[in-house]
Amino acid sequence: MTIEEALREASVILSKVSERPRLEAEILMAHHLRKERTWLHMHGDSDLEDPEGFWRLVERRKKSEPIEYITGRVSFYDIWLEVGEGVLIARPETELLVDMAAEVIRKHGLKRICEIGVGSGAVSVVLARKFPDLQITATDISEDALKYARKNIAAYGLQERITLVHTDLLEGVDEEACEMIVSNPPYICREFLLPHSVRYEPQNALIGGECGDELLKAIILEAKRRGVPHLVCEMGYDQRESIAAFCKEQGLPEPRFYKDLAGLDRGFYLQLKV
Repeated sequence: MTIEEALREASVILSKVSERPRLEAEILMAHHLRKERTWLHMHGDSDLEDPEGFWRLVERRKKSEPIEYITGRVSFYDIWLEVGEGVLIARPETELLVDMAAEVIRKHGLKRICEIGVGSGAVSVVLARKFPDLQITATDISEDALKYARKNIAAYGLQERITLVHTDLLEGVDEEACEMIVSNPPYICREFLLPHSVRYEPQNALIGGECGDELLKAIILEAKRRGVPHLVCEMGYDQRESIAAFCKEQGLPEPRFYKDLAGLDRGFYLQLKV
């Protein structure tokens, strides 16, 4: 069987679970052969090496396992991150969280920030690369997630600028370490029916509680208690009203909400102090 023949057959199989079966077949093939996708286009007539190994990858994807777990990496912003079982896969919409945080850092000349829920390290790594003078303290309750964050931070040589802490929210973190909190916390309600592929990911990084906004509110209270001047969070598309109402109840300014590329509310910036 040639590479092209295998790609065509894999595309048919993956069409049952993917909206982009040919692309995913090529990603799996490139990973299998340790080649770039462009190489496949020029060598489609070549015999496929170790076809059984390739079909094992296709079978995993057929069962809805995320392709990022199968290949062990995900593209985010301008970097590649190592990911695997036990860590949330960084999504394109979280790049908007990075953009909002970067805007605040740039405008206010921030030097010390904290990230709650660092996951694979996506947000902290990109921000540290954008701002060479920035120091980041990043926390997570998951040791599995921190394992991947350590690898990704080391891959970009940022060990001296990003400090990882295994804790809940900012418990145990120095009060002076934080001029801004940035977070992409779990914000999905418990009853929401997740797609099959998402069920492979750690549920504690997805489910925010019965309503979904519980952890977001806890982070707002943490920022208020600590007197942190700035807070940037990702949130669910339907949580704008509850977050705005909660901030009003707490005597805080109205958040500035931002939208994703689909025009849905996706996050907010809250300036707690001038």
